[in-house]
Amino acid sequence: MAPFEKESKMMNENQKTVCVTGGTGFLGSWTIKRLLQDGYSVNATVRLPPAVEPNISCDIVLEGKRDISYITNLPGAAERLKIFNADLDEPESFCPAVQGCYGVFHMAHPLDFADNEAEEVKLKRVTSALRGILRICADTKTVRRVVYTSSISTAAFKSGGGVTDESSWTDVEAIRSMKMFGGSYIVTKTVTERAAIDLAAELGLDLVSVLPTWITGPFICPNFPDTVLASLALLIGEKGFYRHLKESSVVHVDDVARAHIHLLEYPEAKGRYIVAAAEFTIQEICDFLSAKYPEYPMPLWKDLTPVKLSGLSTKKLEATGFKYDNGLEEMFDHAIATCKHKGFM
Repeated sequence: MAPFEKESKMMNENQKTVCVTGGTGFLGSWTIKRLLQDGYSVNATVRLPPAVEPNISCDIVLEGKRDISYITNLPGAAERLKIFNADLDEPESFCPAVQGCYGVFHMAHPLDFADNEAEEVKLKRVTSALRGILRICADTKTVRRVVYTSSISTAAFKSGGGVTDESSWTDVEAIRSMKMFGGSYIVTKTVTERAAIDLAAELGLDLVSVLPTWITGPFICPNFPDTVLASLALLIGEKGFYRHLKESSVVHVDDVARAHIHLLEYPEAKGRYIVAAAEFTIQEICDFLSAKYPEYPMPLWKDLTPVKLSGLSTKKLEATGFKYDNGLEEMFDHAIATCKHKGFM
C-alpha cells in the first residue's frame, strides 16, 4: 500500500467527509454508492422542495415529486450520508455541504441537449455557480482537492486531426457555427471547464477534471440516463443517437466513479484526465450486440454522419495506476439488466 493510501485509511471521520454536488443524477448517485462502500462520509447536494429542511438525515425525502430514497436507502447511508439543499442559481447555498469536507466532487450541471434554454442563460448560471462553489472550497481551508466532472466533449471536437488527449480543447466557435444537436451543452461544458481551471489556479485550489466518454452500465436513479440510452440506441431503436455510435467510446459508470475517487486520493494528480474504456465503430458494436443479444435485430444505419468520439488517449490516467474493471460485455450486460428491471426495455 502506498504511503498516501495508508494516510487515507487513517483519516478521521471529518477528513473522510466529501461533498458530491448533483447527488441525484446518474453519475452522482452511483458515485455516492461507491463512496459509501469505500467508507467515506458523504454530503450530497440536491434541490429540495421548500417544505423540506436542509441537512436532513436519511429518511425518505421527496425532491419535488421525485422520491430520492434510492440514495438515502443505500448501504451505509443512514450513518454516513447527509442531504443538503442547494441550487446552482444560488451558489452560496452549497456552503453548508462543503464546510469541513476533505474533497469535493462537483458533478452538478444542467442537461439540456434539446436547447430549451438559451446558451448564454445556461452559461451564466453554470459558470456563476462554479465560481461560487470554488470560492467556498478555497475559503473552507479543509478541502484538499476538487474533482470536477467535465466531458470528453470538451476535448474531442478540436481543430485538426490526430489523437485526442488532455492537451486537446474543443473549438467552441466551430461547434456554435455547426448548430448541432446538443451544441450548447458542448460549449457550456468547454467554457465552464476552462473557467474552473483558471479560477482554481487564481485561488490556489487543487483541482483536477475528469473527461469521461459515453457512460453506460447500471443505474440506481429512476430516470433513463441519456448516456445509457445512447449506448443502447441500436437495441431500442433510438435513431437520433445512431450517429453518435458511428465512431465512439464507452465506459462503465462504476469505472468513472472509481476514477473520480482515485484522482481525489492520488497525490500527484494534476490537470485533466480522459476516462475511456472501449472504442468501437458502429459495425463493430453491431457485430458485438448481434452475437451477444441475438433477440435484438440490428437496424439499418448506413450513410450516417458521425459525431466522432474516438481516437482517444487514456495514457495519463493509466499512468497513475488506475485500471478499468469493466469491458463491453459488463457494460451492456449491466445496462440491459437494469433497463429490464426498471421496465425501460
